[in-house]
Amino acid sequence: MSERRKRKTEVARSFDRLPLNALRVFEAVASHLSFAEAAEALHVTPAAVSMQIRTLEDYLRVPLFRRSARAIALSTEGALLLPGVRRGLAELQHSMQQLRQHRSGGALNITTIASLLQKWLLPRLPQFYSRHPHIELSIHTSPEPVDFAQSNFHAGLRMTTGPTPGLFNEKLMDEWFLPVCSPELLARFGPVRTPADLKRYPLLRSSDESWSMWRHPGMDNDWRERGAAFDDSLTVLAAAEQGQGLALTRWALAAQDLGNGRIVRASAEVLPCPRSYYFVCPESYLELPKVQQLLGWLREMAAAFPRPDSVPTPQPTTMRPRLARARRSGT
Repeated sequence: MSERRKRKTEVARSFDRLPLNALRVFEAVASHLSFAEAAEALHVTPAAVSMQIRTLEDYLRVPLFRRSARAIALSTEGALLLPGVRRGLAELQHSMQQLRQHRSGGALNITTIASLLQKWLLPRLPQFYSRHPHIELSIHTSPEPVDFAQSNFHAGLRMTTGPTPGLFNEKLMDEWFLPVCSPELLARFGPVRTPADLKRYPLLRSSDESWSMWRHPGMDNDWRERGAAFDDSLTVLAAAEQGQGLALTRWALAAQDLGNGRIVRASAEVLPCPRSYYFVCPESYLELPKVQQLLGWLREMAAAFPRPDSVPTPQPTTMRPRLARARRSGT
């Protein structure tokens, strides 16, 4: 056994033998200088108090009190021990209070994917902070799921095809794919009503939103993806907003930009995504009040988030006059 490991073992064994309950009783008797009053304060019998003091004196092999017929007083050894016991109990109480506060507030470490954070979660966070100002969210993004057992994360928002084994899972939202582009591009090429309509557009694509998913019966067998390719969903969406092409994007990412007119839907059709958004956390963390508060808030946000069929598809005829006015005004 190494010297370092030996020291750790010795410390652990000393804690195992330490009469912690007797030290707490000793502090109570020293504060009241009465076995009976200490027993009343601790909600135990005077006999139990006497037994704990005897246990501590036997452990230390010194008398801690001087006893007389009518009163007790601290011995020299007891007076030497008392300040250290009080400091230790105060530190223990402080640490336990910090842990209680940590359960309800303080840092809450969560992990999710960058696209969901930027386009769906981030715009809603002010509402969370307004409701729970005592909780400090620390948000980590990664396309790979974290190992909760090997990290300090409390919870995660994951996009998966189903529940993750070994964790608490709650599905928050389903997801859909839909084609979007800039208003100018829709006015130029028109809506996508048939597979052949896609051939008029420069297509934007990524590994997560492949146009191969949009194939339908009747589409030419020699049709293939063309146009710019990117390695993440956010860049594809940004390129569509800049008018560089037609993007197949996720509804949760596009909804806000659709609402403010930065992009428009090119088709009324949507394609269900095989993956959904799940809230996950270790079962034990589900008991933390701050995790429950986050989950409750996410449930509300997900329930209030509309489905894609609630957003109308603009027609290019309604876009052309607007574009003409914009050009005349120089905007």
